[in-house]
Amino acid sequence: MTDPFSTDGAAGSRPTQSATGRTPAGKIELPPGLSTLSSRINDVTQLLRSQRELLSQRGINLPDSALENLRALRSHVDALGVSFTDARIELRALRALAETSALINSALSTDEVLNQVMDTVISLMQAERGYLVLRNTDTDELEFRVARGMDQSQLDNSRGLVVSKTIVNRVAETGETILTDNASADDRYNSAESIAGFQLRSIAAVPLKLRDEVVGVVYCDNSFLSGVFRTQEIEVLNAFTHQAAVAIENARLFEDAQTRLQEVTSIRDRMRDLFSSIANGVITADADDRVLIVNAAACAMLDIEEAPRDITLLELLPPLPDIFHAQLEAVKAEGGQAALEVQVEVPGVGLREWSLTLSPLYGEQGGVALVVEDLTEQRARVAQLTEVKRFLPPALFEHFRQQTETGLDLSGQEREITAMFADVRGFTAFSEALEPEELMQIINKYLSLASDAIGLYDGITDKYMGDAVTGLWNTQLNPQADHAVRAVSAALQLKLDLMAQHEVLPGSQQLFYGIGIHTGPAVIGNAGAVSRKEFTALGEAPDFSKYLQEQAGEGEIIISQAVYDLVQDTFACEQLSAPRRPKAGFEDVAMYRVIRRQKTTGSLFLDDELRALLGDDL
Repeated sequence: MTDPFSTDGAAGSRPTQSATGRTPAGKIELPPGLSTLSSRINDVTQLLRSQRELLSQRGINLPDSALENLRALRSHVDALGVSFTDARIELRALRALAETSALINSALSTDEVLNQVMDTVISLMQAERGYLVLRNTDTDELEFRVARGMDQSQLDNSRGLVVSKTIVNRVAETGETILTDNASADDRYNSAESIAGFQLRSIAAVPLKLRDEVVGVVYCDNSFLSGVFRTQEIEVLNAFTHQAAVAIENARLFEDAQTRLQEVTSIRDRMRDLFSSIANGVITADADDRVLIVNAAACAMLDIEEAPRDITLLELLPPLPDIFHAQLEAVKAEGGQAALEVQVEVPGVGLREWSLTLSPLYGEQGGVALVVEDLTEQRARVAQLTEVKRFLPPALFEHFRQQTETGLDLSGQEREITAMFADVRGFTAFSEALEPEELMQIINKYLSLASDAIGLYDGITDKYMGDAVTGLWNTQLNPQADHAVRAVSAALQLKLDLMAQHEVLPGSQQLFYGIGIHTGPAVIGNAGAVSRKEFTALGEAPDFSKYLQEQAGEGEIIISQAVYDLVQDTFACEQLSAPRRPKAGFEDVAMYRVIRRQKTTGSLFLDDELRALLGDDL
């Protein structure tokens, strides 16, 4: 029979600490007061044992009640030790649960939460190592996320990731906790490679559950001691892991929310950049016409730096015609799209022509998106091109259209130009003998010859005045460095074409041009009333060229001194001794008659073969 006072019994021995800081299996760690009392009971027991034989020889027997009292006292001390240990475990668990609650209410990243959960588990279980495994939400596979040692150091592959995957997988599949005091001797698991190979002893694996779904596993083990983990601690660990699962899920949701917020912010920034880069104005408004977005182009059109906050669409826009308001209400009520063009008076900008497109705004019930295109410059340019086309030959106009990116100033500018005035000689007497229809046919033939010659050398046919034609070179529509040479070349071409036409006309219809050419200043631009304007030249150049043609006889080309100075190396000319028809203000001007192109000078406009065919008059 075992001696109840034997010091070999587990209950009566002084507890010793293991390498992990916990008492070995079967031992109770007592608080200092109880430990002292237990020691005193042991001392008394030893004393009674040593004196019992001596007292018996002297006829003295120890009372049975004394032995029973000592036995009961020691039993009470042991019970208090167990209660103290349980209370200490429960206190540690409560602290861990409190820390977990703090994690749940904190905005931590998933990695931070996992690390803190694992540190809490290691502290709670006093495990040698701990691992946390999470299920990947995309692949549904288990992934090792955190590995901790007892000193809270991070375990990595260099130290060997030793863990029983058999136990981890079983916990993940069944959702049940697994606790084994000695895995190496447990028939359920001793065949597992990791347990057999690494001689794992105490193992505890607890599922991380969220709404009855296993989202991960917390695994702890000890490869040295058996019976380290007890049922009481596992129960606390189960409670802890339930809250830890919530903390992990909250962290995941928080990170997902942050990721989505970043995506939304990125999309918003891209949309803002997109709106800013759109050349047309973009304005959006909700169902109550409160402005939501105004892009940079729209701000520029409205002459504002940015749209005021909390403003309505109609407060933002300048006064618009009633048709716009009707279309706006129709789009808001019925959907679809509406487009219209309006003239608006923009404060600080002036009268503008806008093209407006209204569309329903997706995501805003009753909202509208307004696209504004400013057509003012475009319309002005089209009108300008239409005006220019009247004066330029097709080839020159197409070149002008392709090369011109911005509108030209046709309101008027002073330039040095070369002007040609060509008038049909004897036309008045000639016209008296012809019927009106026949007369118009014949004069149109002569006018066409003049226009074609002017166009051949990129001149502008300014206007027709009865039987006269004027041509202009070096205007803002046809800038040219050799404008004087081009004008004289066109005059010689007209003379040549006229001779060719005489070959097919009867003698009664053969007429001649008198031509005058001058280079000088002139104001070039659109002149006339608001309802009708014409591109023309005013000033010295056109006036003097008209005077020179009055001095020309049939088929003659008369040029001024200014023109002669520019073309004398290209054309042979002879000076006239005096004006044939004097006119006040032109008494002392020098004049020259053009004879032909210089034989030693090649044509700038015709190749040698064609020039040889046409002769030296060109």
